[in-house]
Amino acid sequence: MENGAVYSPTTEEDPGVSRGARGGLAAHFSLGRLPLYRRVFKGLQLLLSLLAFICEEVVSQCTLCGGLYFFEFVSCSAFLLSLLFLIVYCTSVYNRVDAIKVKSSDFYIMLGTGCVFLLASIIFVSTHDRTSVEIAAIVFGFIASFMFLLDFAAMLCEKLRESQLRKPEAPPTEALTEPLNA
Repeated sequence: MENGAVYSPTTEEDPGVSRGARGGLAAHFSLGRLPLYRRVFKGLQLLLSLLAFICEEVVSQCTLCGGLYFFEFVSCSAFLLSLLFLIVYCTSVYNRVDAIKVKSSDFYIMLGTGCVFLLASIIFVSTHDRTSVEIAAIVFGFIASFMFLLDFAAMLCEKLRESQLRKPEAPPTEALTEPLNA
């Protein structure tokens, strides 16, 4: 018997990436790995840290530049980190890495980024020259740092909820008086 006659009516060719309901780039992009509120947090983190960075870059002169430079570094780093996590969560890269490590990294990096961004915003408040662009950068910096911290709080609540679901039942309060093999 010829192999083609046996397999041809039951076997279908792999449609690949370009065929099917979603083709091209859309086949590799999925927003379903994050709940809606986390997607909103990630999008706002990305947007606000970019706006803070752009406003800071527009500043033409400064008298105490240390706060400005620190804010520049933190806002750019926060933008790149939030972009990285958004790319990992929304593309097929997520399937190739360990999901537990991604979530754990996201958890700690959001906490660290939020705290450092808040610190950079506070330092920039104390060293800025009171121009409108600097004030806009500071406002975006504070709001972005709160978005990072809110995302961390949401992940913390998810972890606590998961640990409550996995919590084992309490052992019986009365002691066993009979041997089990009697």
